[in-house]
Amino acid sequence: MANAASGMAVHDDCKLKFLELKAKRTYRFIVFKIEEKQKQVVVEKLGEPTDSYEAFTASLPADECRYAVYDFDFVTSENCQKSRIFFIAWSPDTSKVRSKMIYASSKDRFKRELDGIQVELQATDPTEMGLDVIRSRAN
Repeated sequence: MANAASGMAVHDDCKLKFLELKAKRTYRFIVFKIEEKQKQVVVEKLGEPTDSYEAFTASLPADECRYAVYDFDFVTSENCQKSRIFFIAWSPDTSKVRSKMIYASSKDRFKRELDGIQVELQATDPTEMGLDVIRSRAN
């Protein structure tokens, strides 16, 4: 099923890997990429459960758009261990206008395919998705 707005389909692997992250916690993060030639969103990188937040941010290209999902663990003020699944739309200022438009027009449809996202972030530079921002949005 292609997205009417941008014509982007979502590869089944995207949904399967997301379910593994959500249910089995097999991955710490997933980076998704739009393959323009195939007109679909595909999995670009999977982060190991032991990978740090820095490893996640380093896997996002400095000048290309991406979608990403990050499983963030934290401890509440009541000392409870919790986790939040973040959806991050990475759209750096230095990326091509066409790319930004395709990612922006496909985002909502893609996000709907990933059932269980708890927090959404839009970031155009690394400071907009720093660990402090993630922490503050998790509560």
